[in-house]
Amino acid sequence: MSEKLKVGILGGTGMVGQRFISLLEDHPWFEVTTIAASPRSAGKTYEEAVGDRWKMTKPMPEAVKKIVVMNVNEVEKVAAEVDFVFSAVDMTKDEIKAIEDAYAKTETPVVSNNSAHRWTPDVPMVVPEINPDHMNVIEYQKKRLGTTRGFVAVKPNCSIQSYAPALTAWAEFEPYEVVATTYQAISGAGKTFKDWPEMVENIIPYIGGEEEKSEKEPLRIWGEIKDGVIVPATSPVITCQCIRVPVLDGHTAAVFVKFRKKPTKEQLIEKLVNFEGAPQKLNLPSAPKQFIQYLEEDNRPQVKLDVDYENGMGVSIGRIREDSVYDFKFVGLAHNTVRGAAGGAVLCAELLKAQGYITKK
Repeated sequence: MSEKLKVGILGGTGMVGQRFISLLEDHPWFEVTTIAASPRSAGKTYEEAVGDRWKMTKPMPEAVKKIVVMNVNEVEKVAAEVDFVFSAVDMTKDEIKAIEDAYAKTETPVVSNNSAHRWTPDVPMVVPEINPDHMNVIEYQKKRLGTTRGFVAVKPNCSIQSYAPALTAWAEFEPYEVVATTYQAISGAGKTFKDWPEMVENIIPYIGGEEEKSEKEPLRIWGEIKDGVIVPATSPVITCQCIRVPVLDGHTAAVFVKFRKKPTKEQLIEKLVNFEGAPQKLNLPSAPKQFIQYLEEDNRPQVKLDVDYENGMGVSIGRIREDSVYDFKFVGLAHNTVRGAAGGAVLCAELLKAQGYITKK
């Protein structure tokens, strides 16, 4: 066990924190040794602090039940216990930025699920299969922070995972205009149907801030490092609507695309199923063996049948067909709290370890 890196979970009692703890049970590289949360949870065992609010389908891992929760604001104290941390704190954006920077300045790498640092120019926002090279910007960030091993890295918004990977696989055909509508699960708001009964048999056509993120974040992922910062791409232009639907887990997207170099349907499918990135080449522990699957059936992908593809770390695409206004349209599905949140962050941490950015203290 001592060979594993010691991991702290900041905001460990919330839904995403719980997902981190669930995913890291028996992880071959990482061991959760420290859990930090708000002062009201500090001093209680993890089991006591969570109480009846455990929201995962798998039971709480035995190994974490008796861990005494620390106060997340006692940065030096928490940082002294770990090699790196995952951040899932529930605070304002300014507070999140401040606390994540504070941990980084203790020489503790921070892999964040939060959105606060997604537009900090020298913080990498990474989908490991798409832009692993963006981790190189960490060297510039460390100069700004005055650290030797401390930094912040983030993963992008959960909703873009259902379509950005497909558009990446099709880059050589030069997609230049995209219309996407995402149908987003309630767990994206940290809720279950028990917490949010008004979502049963309901649709809400608004998720605050989500449309802007869904339009802009893919461009940052497709950007490049120039003069020590990440400069977003300018194409394709994406317009998006985001709708909350009565589904527990799994964000679905209905997408229309125009290409400068029009492909055939067969070419599009071939590019999807053969697409692989650094996690597959490096055989990272949480990496899906096949990142994107294509489903031929007219009624797929479906949340109930496909959301757990590759343990929730894969992306399912279906219904590619020519369109009367755009060139092609398709439907995508990704697990929003696994690939889109905690699982995506765990994969980022595995990549950072493989690249030498996360090591034992």
